[in-house]
Amino acid sequence: MSKALIIDDEQQMRRLLRMVLESRGYEVSEAADGQLGLQEAAFQRPDVVLLDLGLPGMSGLEVLKRLREWTDVPVLILSVRDQEGVKVEALECGADDYVTKPFGTAELLARLTVIQRRRFTRQSAEVVVGTLKLDLLHHEAFVETAPIKLTPTEFALLKALAEHAGRIVTQNQIIRQVWSGQCSDQSEGLRVHINHLRKKLGDTGPRIVNEPGIGYRLESLADQAHPSETVR
Repeated sequence: MSKALIIDDEQQMRRLLRMVLESRGYEVSEAADGQLGLQEAAFQRPDVVLLDLGLPGMSGLEVLKRLREWTDVPVLILSVRDQEGVKVEALECGADDYVTKPFGTAELLARLTVIQRRRFTRQSAEVVVGTLKLDLLHHEAFVETAPIKLTPTEFALLKALAEHAGRIVTQNQIIRQVWSGQCSDQSEGLRVHINHLRKKLGDTGPRIVNEPGIGYRLESLADQAHPSETVR
């Protein structure tokens, strides 16, 4: 049974999240502030953390930074804050995904599935996302078994997205991984390569979704779930 930790100061939200998660078989623990959340994370060793940013005392962002000092547990941010800068900062501090309140329960569960899925490891010889397969040893890409021709930069970019399929990858994270060591601004080049990749993936490959002002996300199968009821 997967264990989930909810860190949120709103009792009603914790109650609703507990109900949703327990209905899907999660063992749930909760905390009403950041310090208690860190203690619960150390004691319970959860498989996933649902973290609000607007916590009393210690902010959610500080909790995230503290967690990343000792654990790589998947962290899903749930927050009413929808400013681009806040989302970027949370993702670059180590959040695995960011969902703005209110949100659909189906979307929430799909996001949790994605960030918990460990399809890729550094030792893997390939990455598979839906109809897309990347052969890391030979630097080859296939959509529905048909090879697609990619430049070295396009392959590196698609690899960066595929390793985190279903998760938002910020522009800065992509640029650091693909253009490591280059000092010039690669923002425009990134947009150009993304457009080329979209054409090459076609209608049968996974979609590259633009998260305005933040970055990009390679759509996974779980992303296709449609929100049902909304949690506020």
